[in-house]
Amino acid sequence: MVRRNKPKQLSEPQIAEFMAAAAALHQAIVSPLISTQCDHYRSMQDLHEALLKTVKDITGKDAEFVQWFGAGSR
Repeated sequence: MVRRNKPKQLSEPQIAEFMAAAAALHQAIVSPLISTQCDHYRSMQDLHEALLKTVKDITGKDAEFVQWFGAGSR
């Protein structure tokens, strides 16, 4: 029986694939215009925060697909 060690991190192509999927998920989260007072909005915000944290954990950088507006815009 062959035992194979799995890599401890994603390869560059896997990171690129993950980032494309993360960008699509980001767009799905931020595009619905719903009331900020509803449970769905709060749940989507929690999901978005988790997505951005995961992107930073994997890439070591903030997500490039996020656009900031207002004071402190990039």
